[in-house]
Amino acid sequence: MTIDLDDIERLPLKEYTEKAYLDYSMYVILDRALPHIGDGLKPVQRRIVYAMSELGLSSISKYKKSARTVGDVLGKFHPHGDSACYEAMVLMAQSFSYRYPLIDGQGNWGSPDDPKSFAAMRYTEAKLTRYAELLLSELGQGTVDWQANFDGTLQEPVTLPARVPNVLLNGSTGIAVGMATDIPPHNLREVVNACVTLLDDPGAGLDDLCEHIRGPDYPTDAEIVTPREDILKMYATGNGSVRMRARYEREDADIVITALPHQTSGAKVLEQIAAQMQAKKLPLVEDLRDESDHENPTRLVIVPRSNRVNAAALMDHLFATTDLERSYRVNLNMIGLDGRPRVKPLYDILVEWLEYRTATVRRRLEYRLDKVEKRLHILEGLLIAYLNLDEVIRIIRTEDEPKPVLMETFGITDIQAEAILETKLRHLAKLEEMKIRGEQEKLEAERDELLKILGSNAKLKRLVRKELLEDAEKYGDERRSPLVERAAAQALDETALMPSEPLTVVLSRMGWVRAAKGHDFDVESLSYKAGDGFLAAARVRSNQQVVFLDSTGRAYTLPANSFPSARGQGEPLTGRLSPPSGAEFVAVIGGDNDSDWLLASDAGYGFLTKFAEMTGKQKAGKAVLSLPDNARVLTPIPVAQRDGARVVAVSSLGHLLVFPLAELPELSKGKGNKIIGIPNPKAKSREEIMVGLVAVSEGGSARVLSGKRHLNLKPSDLDQYAGERARRGNLLPRGFRNVTGLEIDQES
Repeated sequence: MTIDLDDIERLPLKEYTEKAYLDYSMYVILDRALPHIGDGLKPVQRRIVYAMSELGLSSISKYKKSARTVGDVLGKFHPHGDSACYEAMVLMAQSFSYRYPLIDGQGNWGSPDDPKSFAAMRYTEAKLTRYAELLLSELGQGTVDWQANFDGTLQEPVTLPARVPNVLLNGSTGIAVGMATDIPPHNLREVVNACVTLLDDPGAGLDDLCEHIRGPDYPTDAEIVTPREDILKMYATGNGSVRMRARYEREDADIVITALPHQTSGAKVLEQIAAQMQAKKLPLVEDLRDESDHENPTRLVIVPRSNRVNAAALMDHLFATTDLERSYRVNLNMIGLDGRPRVKPLYDILVEWLEYRTATVRRRLEYRLDKVEKRLHILEGLLIAYLNLDEVIRIIRTEDEPKPVLMETFGITDIQAEAILETKLRHLAKLEEMKIRGEQEKLEAERDELLKILGSNAKLKRLVRKELLEDAEKYGDERRSPLVERAAAQALDETALMPSEPLTVVLSRMGWVRAAKGHDFDVESLSYKAGDGFLAAARVRSNQQVVFLDSTGRAYTLPANSFPSARGQGEPLTGRLSPPSGAEFVAVIGGDNDSDWLLASDAGYGFLTKFAEMTGKQKAGKAVLSLPDNARVLTPIPVAQRDGARVVAVSSLGHLLVFPLAELPELSKGKGNKIIGIPNPKAKSREEIMVGLVAVSEGGSARVLSGKRHLNLKPSDLDQYAGERARRGNLLPRGFRNVTGLEIDQES
């Protein structure tokens, strides 16, 4: 066999691939992934519903095996995979997936925890729901166009004559080529009321429609927490997102979750919470239980560790870190009446669907009018026959071809003559004439009414409006997903989640650190390595941060609960931190982030700062205190209260100065301002330095240490040393001028 090369079509590869991909793209967009605005169904869904109606599987019929339905769909209308077809069928039967299910399933059709746990189609049975009547009831009334199936042997509807805007009621999701759709479900009564508003007032705007459609309505009782402004913007553009949050209630000390967001698995939520508990990131929770059953489909119990746990804060954390709160993308993309896919705002969707519905009703009325007129035409012929019954019988008995004779004798049409000839003998009774006249009167009245409606757009709109309200009353229900505006969920800070226990962090002279439980721990009793000893301690809570200060004025932050036990020797800070070469750790402090501290150098300079200003970088530290030449860091001083507090500073040669704390600036870092006047030559040579600094609350006392001796300074005594900041101060009494330290008198 030879091939004529002239008969072969030649195309550049570029053109062929472009055309092939474009054809495939359009097929996926129009015939697979996107719903039609008219009935809100994708082709596979439409074919399943139509095939079930052809099998007689109405809501009042008996169930039939799902495999029977899938076989009919594949064999007659949808030549694709059976598993994909069955999954589409399952989705329409799941009450937790569809707001208004189209299929009534019997058997295992999956569960909210695992929607794909449904049984095989040979085990399940199905029929259509009552709601599916809204899509099918007008199918045989000339309302829609029909097309040939894939092999041209059967006809299938291009769309179904939906009596309600199913595209919004059940929504749709799908991924096509270059586009996708995510249409959320809505409440039937709300959407119908919005349609009625448009029918009553064509000039109504989006705000008027959103008075009725307040937001999506998912098949779950969880809350929609998206702000109203965002919902209005979503409906105005056709794009946006919706946030759903689980609902919970308190039962004694327990927290009981009673509703989960759409398509959220309770088992997965419990796994997420348990994972945080196992990682010791959720110490506020002691136990979890799943008490869901037939009567309570969602009942997840969270047991807090104690009654002191703030349930609202705990749930806010879980909303932010688990699927107890989820966001759903909204993309109102669908195939319009023009056959083109487009993202449509809510107003356009309703206007276009009402156009589809009005055209459907008009076609239904025209179809009925045609039927009525044809029947009236036949009745007119039958009436003539009854009025001339003897002659009609004679013609039928004597004539070989009675039809043309009847037509010529009585002036009737072919259709009328055929109807007369097909009339059975038992109907040739006088009573039948009365029945014909009664039917004729009834049909004439119906014809007149149909003509009036078809001749008036206003009456046609009123009919559409009336039918919509009747359907909403019959098939509608109350909103399931309440709309509640709430603040965005925030995860708790890691420190807030940790148990708060008292700890004493101990720092040795050689920079080793350890932690002991409690605040009454005797730090002097600890054993140290040879040549080492106690340097400083900080009493903190286990969920707080600890700041270490080195000799260069840099601050390092570490969590208090990260240190080894005080039973051992501890660990060197240099294993975790990287201070500058030659630097030594000189102090350890801890407290709340908003606590006040005095930072100073022994050159007599310092400033007030917040604890939070010293925290931050860990390994390399954070420059906080700048040191003058030859100066050293003093241990940071806590400030109990600011109002009325005074700063007490003392030099090594016995000069003591008292001034109001308010005269010191609050800084985040730096050298600070001069606290007490120390002559520069002596400061550089370190003949005189500031050896003590405290912040005394109003009415408080201080104690000067001089070797083994000490001098108590009551408030009246401190007044004698009062002066302006940066002054030299007054000399202490003889015998106390060789000062070694200064502390607050705790007994005052």
